[in-house]
Amino acid sequence: MLEKAQQIISEYEETLKQLANPEITKDLEKLKNLSIVQKNLADSYEKAKQYKKLANDVKETKGLLTKEENPENKKFYSDYLEESRNQLNKLAQDLASDISAGDDNDKRNIIMEIRAGTGGEEAALFAADLYRMYLRFAEKKGWHVEQLSSNRNESGGFKEVIFSLKGSNVYGALKYENGVHRVQRVPATESSGRIHTSAASVVVLPEVSDIEITVNPDDLRIDVYRSSGPGGQSVNTTDSAVRITHIPTGIVVSCQDEKSQLKNKQRALAILKSRLYDRELEKKQETASQQRQASIRGGDRSVKIKTYNYPQNRLTDHRLHETWYNLENILNGNLEEILATTGEKFKEQK
Repeated sequence: MLEKAQQIISEYEETLKQLANPEITKDLEKLKNLSIVQKNLADSYEKAKQYKKLANDVKETKGLLTKEENPENKKFYSDYLEESRNQLNKLAQDLASDISAGDDNDKRNIIMEIRAGTGGEEAALFAADLYRMYLRFAEKKGWHVEQLSSNRNESGGFKEVIFSLKGSNVYGALKYENGVHRVQRVPATESSGRIHTSAASVVVLPEVSDIEITVNPDDLRIDVYRSSGPGGQSVNTTDSAVRITHIPTGIVVSCQDEKSQLKNKQRALAILKSRLYDRELEKKQETASQQRQASIRGGDRSVKIKTYNYPQNRLTDHRLHETWYNLENILNGNLEEILATTGEKFKEQK
């Protein structure tokens, strides 16, 4: 692993060296590609530097331990060595995960969109449950969460919520969550105790930098309007909400959560760029084999991928034909086993 860590360090520093060359500005395509490489390697570079330094510390400490005769000092060196080895093993696992990532997009941050589907208010409440589930999982992983846009209904659910997740290998962990998630339960508003079936859709978009996706301002129609809350209630007295329409593709993005029109516009543009990048990603994958396309995308987003059955306390993944009987635990953000199983199953299909 030390040799691989050095390769990462050398590649990253060579990329920085090329980016610092004034001549690079004459070749915009090369500048763009180098910037993408630099961004994708940044996290692994920091881990590789830590690994190299720690490996050297372990080597030096082992040498000191063999020469030391004072029992107290030997105990100190021995404890430090054990702690350093544990850290080294953890870094080695993280680097191995980065190196083995089959898709460069796996290292990206994401923008996740959750929308209520069929089922009215119950679907909106389920969308809120999914949102909380992913937030709790992100908290366990130490990821940074930022809500970008939301549209609540009067029951406290979400018609739509869009948020970003930033951390290590976020897209790689959650990319197979794309699709329709179905819930079967007795709604709080149901007096007869009948089980209802509702649904919400989840979209996972890799986050992109400004240099990767350039948008022609002439291709945008930008409308501003007054923000409103549930039931049409006004929540802002100024025209701070922003709606951006990308004319060539027809993609529409609206943001109203911020009181600043500029901030809403910036958020809407970030979401738009991720959607445009995802659109290009889908086009590329359409040329691959049907099996590989299913592996990478986790199936069509219009297809039901999971069912959350409350009466039977189970979650079923219809793509994998796998079932887990600990639904409450799962909804509390304990997704590690499910996501690991999903990733392994799709890797086997490649």
